Amino acid sequence: MQLQEISIVFCSDDYLLQVNQEYLQHDYYTDVITFQLSDGVLHGDIFISLDRVADNATELEVPFDYELLRVIIHGVLHLAGYRDKTADQEVEMRMKENYYLELL
Repeated sequence: MQLQEISIVFCSDDYLLQVNQEYLQHDYYTDVITFQLSDGVLHGDIFISLDRVADNATELEVPFDYELLRVIIHGVLHLAGYRDKTADQEVEMRMKENYYLELL
């Protein structure tokens, strides 16, 4: 898949909650929200809550930078068409995240 443009917005929990409520009608905190802007190419916006990343890193006992990279990769994978709504999709997503983390 060809890369066109990816914008990454680093924000707070409260800001991402507002995005989640306004655009997705979800009323909960999340670490990443991705908006695909064009089909067939990597083109979109990735919103990342640095508060959630910090909490995830603490909970998972991994460095903040490692968790941030994982979340960025997760967002890019969404732009590439990967989903994580089912258990099988989530397993595949985690495998892809781990693969790309190892490359870095």
